[in-house]
Amino acid sequence: MPAPRKYPEELRARAMRLVAEAREQDSALSLNAAVKRIGSRIGVNPDTLRGWVKQADIDAGKRPGMTSDPGFRSWWADESPELAG
Repeated sequence: MPAPRKYPEELRARAMRLVAEAREQDSALSLNAAVKRIGSRIGVNPDTLRGWVKQADIDAGKRPGMTSDPGFRSWWADESPELAG
């Protein structure tokens, strides 16, 4: 059973949307600067928000990494048990 989430899904989605909008409006704004600005305004730890944004980019195929899709994770673990740990 997974641990309960500290932040509601609506807040999580809103925070990620605000980071994306801030970066669209100011192309010179780094991810770190955006999550610090937005996180402090809405009460989300910047490191947590940065992780959400990075994982969303991975899931969307914009960044390399392991997707959070449980179906893919179980398939990958079956196909590569030596790598799955």
